[in-house]
Amino acid sequence: MKINPQNKKYIEASSVLVGACVGAGVLGIPYVTARSGFFITLFYLILLGGVVLLINLYLGETALRTKRDHELTGYAKKYLGRRWGNLMNFALIFGIYASIIAYLVGIGESVSFLIFENLKYSILFGVLFGIFMSFLFWKGTRSLKKYEKYGVFVILALISLIFFLFIGKVNYSNLGYTNFSNFLFPFGVILFALASETAIPVVSLVLDKEKVLMKKIIITASVVSFVLYLLFTFIVVGVNGTQTPEVATFALGSIFVLLGIFTMFTSHFSLGNALRENFQYDDKIKKLKTWFFVSIVPIFLYVIISFFPFFSFTRILSIGGVISGGMMGILSLFIVKRAKKRGKRQPEYFIPINWGIIVFFILIFLLGMASLFY
Repeated sequence: MKINPQNKKYIEASSVLVGACVGAGVLGIPYVTARSGFFITLFYLILLGGVVLLINLYLGETALRTKRDHELTGYAKKYLGRRWGNLMNFALIFGIYASIIAYLVGIGESVSFLIFENLKYSILFGVLFGIFMSFLFWKGTRSLKKYEKYGVFVILALISLIFFLFIGKVNYSNLGYTNFSNFLFPFGVILFALASETAIPVVSLVLDKEKVLMKKIIITASVVSFVLYLLFTFIVVGVNGTQTPEVATFALGSIFVLLGIFTMFTSHFSLGNALRENFQYDDKIKKLKTWFFVSIVPIFLYVIISFFPFFSFTRILSIGGVISGGMMGILSLFIVKRAKKRGKRQPEYFIPINWGIIVFFILIFLLGMASLFY
């Protein structure tokens, strides 16, 4: 049966946004939930999910108001000026570096756990994986990029399988545990997991002439992502309680650890490509230096932070979420405010914004920065 062209665009664009939102960050949410409580995580999923949804709707409107296509940094430069565009670029690069380093930690620990049933060789396997990725990026990955989109379907299948296999083992008393002294602990990881602003320009490109679908796609992808995060956390914490490990798949068996490794690999691959293109095409850095910054620098940073217990898998996700997600979120609000006045195109939808909303969101992101001290 032939798919209606508009429906095809809807599915493709929705997949892009869900894929940007539901990545390897999902592996860290159960651990911070086990430390704080299921209902505290539910509160943050609703609060930050609503914040990210509204910011994405604002950015979608901005894309619709702008005649030419831009990346997030391009919108910042266009509407706020070069200095703020550079700050947006820094936030983007910082977030990608945090993600890649977290994946080196997660994969190093996962492989060590699979082979030796302990984490003694985590650094070795993390470095080896980083070298393997550097080889892929050096050889060129354009022929493999078409497979990136399948990563989201693997994640969806993984979470669905986990739900049906483990729903009968849930101990509901585990979900009632609450530790208010760790109230801020989940903030950064959940913001990292939900942040998907950088995908809005891509969604706009995918939609092409079907821009009327933008609002519907953003809402649909946000709801799907929220449900998947909630179900995965419900199962893992419900089964394991306070014994939930930092990398959630450790609690589910070897096959799921392997699938977790694949999830982190696809996320690393996708983000590495995005960072490479950002350096090469936006920052005009030559190919060799681009490869060095994308492949070798993260390995050095990973080795350095491995000597500091503070920088665990979830802690790195939290730092990336709060600093990068917070900066991009705040800058996006000012981009939207300016685009409403200077945009040259009539948008397909309109979302009101005022200084009250901007100040409220800034206070939320400042609260997130306070969570880094927990």
